[in-house]
Amino acid sequence: MSDRTGSGAGEGMAGRNLPTLELHVPEPKFRPGDSVDFSHFDIPAADATPRPDEAVQPAQIRDLAYGLIRVLDEDGAAVGQWNPNLPPETLLRMLRYMALTRAFDARMFRAQRQGKTSFYMKSTGEEAVSVGAALALARDDMCFPSYRQQGILIARDWPIIDMMNQIYSNTGDRLKGRQLPIMYSAREAGFFSISGNLTTQYPQAVGWAMASAAKGDTRIAATWCGEGSTAEGDFHSACTFASVYRAPVIMNIVNNQWAISSFSGFAGAEATTFAARAVGYGIAGLRVDGNDVLAVYAATRWAADRARSNAGPTLIEHFTYRVEGHSTSDDPSAYRSAEESSLWPLGDPIARLKQHCIRLGIWDEERHAAMDKELAEMVRDAAREAEKNGILGHGLHHPMESLFEDVFEEMPWHLKEQQQQMLDEWKAAGL
Repeated sequence: MSDRTGSGAGEGMAGRNLPTLELHVPEPKFRPGDSVDFSHFDIPAADATPRPDEAVQPAQIRDLAYGLIRVLDEDGAAVGQWNPNLPPETLLRMLRYMALTRAFDARMFRAQRQGKTSFYMKSTGEEAVSVGAALALARDDMCFPSYRQQGILIARDWPIIDMMNQIYSNTGDRLKGRQLPIMYSAREAGFFSISGNLTTQYPQAVGWAMASAAKGDTRIAATWCGEGSTAEGDFHSACTFASVYRAPVIMNIVNNQWAISSFSGFAGAEATTFAARAVGYGIAGLRVDGNDVLAVYAATRWAADRARSNAGPTLIEHFTYRVEGHSTSDDPSAYRSAEESSLWPLGDPIARLKQHCIRLGIWDEERHAAMDKELAEMVRDAAREAEKNGILGHGLHHPMESLFEDVFEEMPWHLKEQQQQMLDEWKAAGL
């Protein structure tokens, strides 16, 4: 019998020369004032990534979660197996929608700075993510966006004056001022209500897709979140359900390198890609050049065809860059180098598609300048019309009693009592 009195394995390690344990704290490569060098990025050639059949088993395309699907090369040519070979009219529509999204952002950003609304979030540099996807999906497919996919509504020809009314929370706001600015909801456009709570839209999209399949419908769902939001529990719950039930859904991760002031390393970017999240769930994973609108279109179309053929969900990481601040409340110069946005190696999505169209002989610099001017004037005129309905901060634009409406088809008795109590107190206060 052993005469050892201790039972802990650690006792035998006493006195050993062991290193102390350390935690790794992610740190971005560049901080304010630093020179920027993106030479460490491994960017494959535009024609390097093979395009598999849409019905392929996820395990057979594992490498696609670690590569980068690209179509437009450095000279503006569309090359490789992923080239969707779109007709000229579609290319020019893409270009116009992206330019309109940027013009809309610029105008609404200015409106916030002028005190006409409280909040705004631009999508500068990320226009290809929403516009490319919107054109690849069917018009009646359901989109569950995050708060930087205004390009989906614009690419679906939703009236920008309606979007502005929502931003201003004015009398023309169909949501009656109940949502924060930029949190649109447009059922008729297949655009589910945006939520400020991160990634709640993921399980909603998967549930909607499961319901569509259960009913024998033909419509699929698509959802978007930022790379930082993949750390949320809702993301992983959605992946589990999507994988188990092979839901007809496309799950998009917009990796724009920054989640407010935290860089993507805090969500796991130093260890692997975000598309690799798909591998462990048995989901098809694609990693795409998010500044190449043709690559976004091609990947989304592949995923949509896969979903419609009941082959299962797809997770797409869009590798892009957030050029502007997180929102109008953010100052990116406080946490990142000012050179980053201008030196981003994948370029600007609008400039890249413009270069491609010019190369094809269907576009030129003069027409592009004229389009920018036309769109800026169109957005300006729409903003003036929207402002006639009022702007945020100029008093209430909807009756107080509307606070209790549109929750139930018929208002229950206890809400009627609360509504009347509120109105009585409002009147007694002389308001």
